Amino acid sequence: MLPLRWLCLVAAVFGVTGCGWIGSKLKPTAPKDEPKPFGETGIPPELRARGSGNADGSVVAPGGNKPGVPGLALTPREDIVFTNPDDPEAQLPELADLLAAPKSKTWEDSETLARRRAAREGKPLLIWFTSSQNSPMCKALNEELFTTSDFEKWANEKLVRLRVDDAMRVDDPGLSLDEARSREIDVKNYAAELKMRFKVMGHPTLILLNSSGEVIGRYVGYKRGGADFTWGLLKHGESVSTRAYAAWRDGLEKKGYREWRDRRERKVFAKLVAYAKGELTFVEPDGTRSRTHEDKLSDVDRSWLSGQKNHVSSP
Repeated sequence: MLPLRWLCLVAAVFGVTGCGWIGSKLKPTAPKDEPKPFGETGIPPELRARGSGNADGSVVAPGGNKPGVPGLALTPREDIVFTNPDDPEAQLPELADLLAAPKSKTWEDSETLARRRAAREGKPLLIWFTSSQNSPMCKALNEELFTTSDFEKWANEKLVRLRVDDAMRVDDPGLSLDEARSREIDVKNYAAELKMRFKVMGHPTLILLNSSGEVIGRYVGYKRGGADFTWGLLKHGESVSTRAYAAWRDGLEKKGYREWRDRRERKVFAKLVAYAKGELTFVEPDGTRSRTHEDKLSDVDRSWLSGQKNHVSSP
């Protein structure tokens, strides 16, 4: 058989324009467009990884997320983890019950409650590691700064405070001697665990966390007469935390979080993750989930919901 170049030469001599035909026979042809029932990705919707493409199966180009007003389904249902699959809302607390938590203390003694308050109120958390019975400088810090009216007024507005006292005495007439002793042991163990976690080596130690739980300030020790200096450090840390909180909150708002208020104007910063027949399910940034009925929300929030419903139902 003659090589392809000789065949083309023969064709040229005899006026046959067949090289293209010959070449096409010897080169692979481009496949014809075939139906794509599952879109450009070729993957059935139920098998696609989350975020791998648009709902219609087309590939999402970098930066190609489609803008638009979010509907009520702010979080994909597959991203929601329910406690009881047979009754997913059974163990969710009512939002009003969470907002009606016991009145906050000047100095909280529970890290869980203090962190939750800081996240909800958007304030930094000041943790004071102290030994009230054994540290003279802790007593001086308390007398010269923490119990002054000026500091109290500022701190009530700017901070959430947690005191961790490894020498706390339990003085509860409702407890027996053994129960009081057991409670004191629990307090000491609790204080030791927190001291280990935050690497506290002495007293007093002040740790300042921003509202998302990051350490932004560590202040060790105290000298008599140093109240203004210590307060200045705390003011600086608070201002840094406030700026960071604004950026953190702005980022969460872009993910669907917003501030919700009930009929009594109590507020919570949360994302709506489910809505059905007037029942709403929320999740807060720390993962706390709750539910309520839209009738218990403020007029502003009910108006927002109405607008969302109209958006979803509109063609």
